[in-house]
Amino acid sequence: MSGHPSALDQLKEAAGPNGFTEDPQEIAPHLIEWRGRYRGQSPLMLKPDATAAVSRILAICNETRTPIVPQGGNTGLVGGQIPFDGEILLSLARLNQIRRIDAEGLSVAAEAGVILAALQRAAEEADRYFPLSLAAEGSCTIGGNISTNAGGVNVLRYGSMRDLVLGLEVVLADGSVLDITRSLRKDNTGYDLKQLFIGAEGTLGVVTAAVLKLFPRPVERVTCFAAVAGPAEAVKVLNLVQRATGGLLSAFELIPRIGVEFALAHIPQASEPITTTSPWYALIEASGGANGNLQDAVADALASAMADGVATDAVLASSDAQRQSLWRLRESLSEAQKIEGASIKHDVSVPIASIPEFLRRGTTAVEQLIPGVRSVPFGHLGDGNIHFNFSVPKGGNNDEFLERRSEVNRLVHDIVRGTRHRGCEAR
Repeated sequence: MSGHPSALDQLKEAAGPNGFTEDPQEIAPHLIEWRGRYRGQSPLMLKPDATAAVSRILAICNETRTPIVPQGGNTGLVGGQIPFDGEILLSLARLNQIRRIDAEGLSVAAEAGVILAALQRAAEEADRYFPLSLAAEGSCTIGGNISTNAGGVNVLRYGSMRDLVLGLEVVLADGSVLDITRSLRKDNTGYDLKQLFIGAEGTLGVVTAAVLKLFPRPVERVTCFAAVAGPAEAVKVLNLVQRATGGLLSAFELIPRIGVEFALAHIPQASEPITTTSPWYALIEASGGANGNLQDAVADALASAMADGVATDAVLASSDAQRQSLWRLRESLSEAQKIEGASIKHDVSVPIASIPEFLRRGTTAVEQLIPGVRSVPFGHLGDGNIHFNFSVPKGGNNDEFLERRSEVNRLVHDIVRGTRHRGCEAR
């Protein structure tokens, strides 16, 4: 409008002197996702350090009809954080304060830009435990975790981010601030408005802070790696260990042999996890309090599994270094697959009992569509969430392989949708 500063100037003023950049080199890393598949453009990146600044920014965008894309740690793989059409980029990285920790009340209030690993450390320093854990925890942010309803490896025991949020502070599209940062464990009054924003990918508002659940810090942690013939046997081991530990199983990860081979070939720190070579493996972790004899319970369950022929071998980590080595192998699978070449990825959930049949049908269908394709399914068998990935055929052309992405996606998603036994849901 005549006589008024441009929208960009208004936004820069709202963000403050250190709250924006127009430097293409500084903005560039925020315009591409980790695999390099999605690339965007933006003339301006805003970096507010307070909720009030975010409020002013969104109010200006609303008044001037200026499109804006919020971004956390830029660790997403589906492009939701990328400004594809020249939108303003809103980075929440400077909203990075842990506002308070209530050790007795088992809660923590943190701003959206707090790195997940930093929150984990802060909880540990207070002799508490924040259970969300995923490979990107060194760079992903709490706001992004909430906006994507992140799950990670401990959903089996603690649930996804949706289950870990007690309250939220959200700036709506018109700039108004919705403050529902209550820390009550039991709040049965009215609508649970916070759930509207968890998993909404920033479409309903920008999360600026959250109150999250903490838990007592585990005293005993038992981690093991088991060799199994296939996913059906892995499901049986899951049930055996769950029963033996009385529900204290926190993680149960399915890993194919090809994933281990990728890691051994491309990750310097990776080492063969077990002496027995097997087509499939399970990474298992249980945790509990003191004097629980959890290790004996897990060991007995694995011994029973081997006696029944369900598992062929198993090793229990005897030190924290060994535990970290096993988890490093699992958490490096995505990086190893990236180095191996182009990949087509799916993040899907099906009922646990349906996983073996789903993997069989899905792998067969894609192998028929693209001869030589390498199936690399892995992930959270304990909660039914599988990273159903396919790597380019050995020696194949990456670009030609990725051109088949839509065909593969449709094939896989149709199989997910058609999976029987209580239904299933693509994610």
